[in-house]
Amino acid sequence: MPQQPLPFDPIAEARRQWDLRSLRGPAMAAATSIMRAQQLVLAAVDHALAPFELSFARYEVLVLLSFSRHGALPMGKMGDRLMVHPTSITSTVDRLEEQGLVQRARHPDDRRIVLAEITPEGRRVVGAATSAVEDTSFGLDAYDTEALDALTASLRPLRVAAGDFTPTPAETTAD
Repeated sequence: MPQQPLPFDPIAEARRQWDLRSLRGPAMAAATSIMRAQQLVLAAVDHALAPFELSFARYEVLVLLSFSRHGALPMGKMGDRLMVHPTSITSTVDRLEEQGLVQRARHPDDRRIVLAEITPEGRRVVGAATSAVEDTSFGLDAYDTEALDALTASLRPLRVAAGDFTPTPAETTAD
């Protein structure tokens, strides 16, 4: 992030330049805006999580576990839910385990399955971290609820087209 705000919108200027040379200016401007917004949101969330020594990936794992019925989930299921590779889940859980925020356990019904389970300290930390992140409105405090819902809805077709999930028939007809 620049020390001083620029006196112009660099994405609008890039769009103007692309429009002079290509028909893809709108796509370039939208993609660049999404990427820049992601940087800004991540910076705000990372800043809120820093006192807890959590990355966003580790925070997501703690939240997922805290939301689960028993505070534990199979590692493979966690990767699916968070849409990340199993290797990423393993390294994230390794780090959380080192911090004493999760522990690994065998599934009581199938010993082949490894569960990640949130510890009492993990519950305490995720509660405090969530308050800190919510205080930043997840870095999206420039938007009201209606705008946030519109933003989420506008990105949904991109996610469907990329194969993030398959909408149910009811959702498809509602679109």
